[in-house]
Amino acid sequence: MAWDEEYHPELAEYVPGEGASLRRPGFVRVMRIMIVVGVAALVVPGVAYTIAVQVQTADAACRIAVSAADPQAVGSRAAFALTGAAGPGWYCYSQRFDGSELLLRSLGLIPGLQHQERGGIPA
Repeated sequence: MAWDEEYHPELAEYVPGEGASLRRPGFVRVMRIMIVVGVAALVVPGVAYTIAVQVQTADAACRIAVSAADPQAVGSRAAFALTGAAGPGWYCYSQRFDGSELLLRSLGLIPGLQHQERGGIPA
């Protein structure tokens, strides 16, 4: 056969549609597991950090709300609830000396304090 642009020696014995994957099934399975572990290693720390920040923010906001709204309280507790009066989100409870708890307010799905208007003359 003459040497020209149509002849490619690297494809001389190639038959289209013949043969399977060059990688063994065990190798492909190990690679898939490694990819899942790698993605989880990237996502899980971010989710854990976000939850920790929300817990700390909810506790701080609840302490502020309780100190401003309930002078008889001996403590505060922030809790996340899927079902509540204002829907899913963080709720702030003031704790009394006798062990009872009083729901003060909703802190929202992303905990924080929003300005609430009060009756009377604005400052």
